[in-house]
Amino acid sequence: MLDHFDFLAPFYEKFIKPKNPEDLWRLADLPTSGALLDAGGGTGRIAQFMRDKAAEVVVADLSFEMLQQAKNKRGLGTVCSHTEKMPFPDGYFDRVIMVDALHHVCDQVHTADELWRVLKPGGRLVIEEPDVRTGFIKLLALAEKLALMRSHFLSPPQIVALFDERNAHTQISVDGYISWVVVEKR
Repeated sequence: MLDHFDFLAPFYEKFIKPKNPEDLWRLADLPTSGALLDAGGGTGRIAQFMRDKAAEVVVADLSFEMLQQAKNKRGLGTVCSHTEKMPFPDGYFDRVIMVDALHHVCDQVHTADELWRVLKPGGRLVIEEPDVRTGFIKLLALAEKLALMRSHFLSPPQIVALFDERNAHTQISVDGYISWVVVEKR
């Protein structure tokens, strides 16, 4: 099977530019004195803006080539791992972010379980995803299917539903075609 991300890694950031991180800082309630995980963080294009906002910043991704790019950025730890089974102890991270990656994982339910497991009580998880309820993202989802990517987009309420059975406080924010689901572990 073609690994799109290994192929795209050397020039990914030339086409997918990082946005202003201030919204993510605010939603993640940064800075924190603990550790931050960027799950599905690829090249570290987002995590690089978090390294001064947490005591430790770790990028976990399945693409070895994407992580090679992240290793070139100062102050980021990297771990090659599925998001469905990460090699971290329970409750290790004060903050977990997942930016534009949930629709790419193999199993979204198990990913949510794992993100919840590694989040400390009192911690905060922020999932940023394209809002599939918008026309532009519906076209993007179709394009990714045609490119044989395993993408499966969820709407913000569907993402919230992944955390319904937990002791979580959730909120949804939307700006244009981008949505954020914030999950607080009580």
